[in-house]
Amino acid sequence: MKELKRRASLAVVSAMFSFASALRRKEEADPMQSEKTAGRIYEFEMKTIDGKPQSLSVYKGKVLLIVNTASLCGFTPQYKDLQSLYDAYKDKGFRIAAFPANEFGAQEPGSDAEIKKFCLSKYAVGFDLYSKIAVKGAAIHPLYQYLTKESGFPGDIPWNFAKFLVDKSGKVVARFGPEDDPMGKTVAAAVEKALAA
Repeated sequence: MKELKRRASLAVVSAMFSFASALRRKEEADPMQSEKTAGRIYEFEMKTIDGKPQSLSVYKGKVLLIVNTASLCGFTPQYKDLQSLYDAYKDKGFRIAAFPANEFGAQEPGSDAEIKKFCLSKYAVGFDLYSKIAVKGAAIHPLYQYLTKESGFPGDIPWNFAKFLVDKSGKVVARFGPEDDPMGKTVAAAVEKALAA
């Protein structure tokens, strides 16, 4: 029992340091790198939560928020705020792509079918859900390899519900930490700015 508590405490401390690092990285974004790789996001083909291939080129001309999600996380209630954000701006060309991942505290252990059922029944999610992928580590998906290394906003994903904002041209223009509320001023203002551009 003591060992479990010790490990849980270490995980919390590690997560806090990761969040702080992620916040610092926001300020260290390389706009030139982001400019060079604009549109690259559309080269990736993903698998929807229903197992169908889907090119991210469907988001051309849209503002896109990419989020890694989990069903058993302290941040899981952000699904509700993500849905509210989506509802507020979808008619203006805003989209959300959610990628479930199990790298952090094994907080997304379910199958794609279980994840979809959870998202629909608990949060009535209407934005795009994709098949579970790895967003960190040796098995990292190429999409997240790009986002965390080449998009202009470098650094490992610190925890569930990290967010990348992509403008209408396919350029990553902002990165937000897991603790950034989708309906908070920072995220909503960045979405509005990208939609107005």
